[in-house]
Amino acid sequence: MTKLVHLEKTGGIAVVTIDNPPMNVLSGQVVRELGEVFTDIANDSSVVVAILTGAGNRAFMAGADIKEFPSWLGLGKEELKEINMNSHKVLNFIDDLPKPTIAVLNGITFGGGCELALTCDIRIAEQHAKLGLPEVKLGLFPGGGGTQRLSRLIGPSKAKELMFLGDPITADEALSLGLVNKVAASGEGMQAALEMAKKMAGYSLQALSRIKKAVNEGVDTSFDAGIEIEADLFAEVFATEDVKEGVAAFIEKRSPSFKHR
Repeated sequence: MTKLVHLEKTGGIAVVTIDNPPMNVLSGQVVRELGEVFTDIANDSSVVVAILTGAGNRAFMAGADIKEFPSWLGLGKEELKEINMNSHKVLNFIDDLPKPTIAVLNGITFGGGCELALTCDIRIAEQHAKLGLPEVKLGLFPGGGGTQRLSRLIGPSKAKELMFLGDPITADEALSLGLVNKVAASGEGMQAALEMAKKMAGYSLQALSRIKKAVNEGVDTSFDAGIEIEADLFAEVFATEDVKEGVAAFIEKRSPSFKHR
């Protein structure tokens, strides 16, 4: 079976490319391979940052593989829920990866593709990219975490508007909503992501992972509970070798050499 998700690692950066032509749709095989690849990344201490993109320049991911849907129509509720939850396990794993993740949206980012992008910490959209959740046009609604992640990111009212109407938005519109962090010229998204990733890869993963954990766990709780989470993690990070190196490097007026320990 031809692999549809490819992984390359260099200089502390993992680049994950979905290559399921022509539009990189989210098939069952792609979901499984994404799970395998990100498990590899999670377990590889040499990887500090992961970049996720789609092959070519037409689509990051044009959505779920609609050709798989007819086989679901005769299934019962529990069977369908199990299929859906198996996809959520992979999406949640990417979301919770203890390393920064950057999605490069190099074209159409619809439906499941938009939901996959939402699992990443940072999204860089190329100028020609279109983003949207068009499931309502098929009598469906987003089932890959879109109703939850999008509303938390841009607010429930605007998220509902995008999902109720199902119409695509431009990269610049997505930027104005806070759906993407940056817009790059067409063909330059990966370069922008690599520049960002290289800077992150020079920092301590001990610090980066705790930033992510503090934000992810604190954002849906009270301010006081979030401060408690932050304080626990701040106390933890002071026990790491990297803090000692960082402080020593500052005092000695040199660049730190972090070991991610």
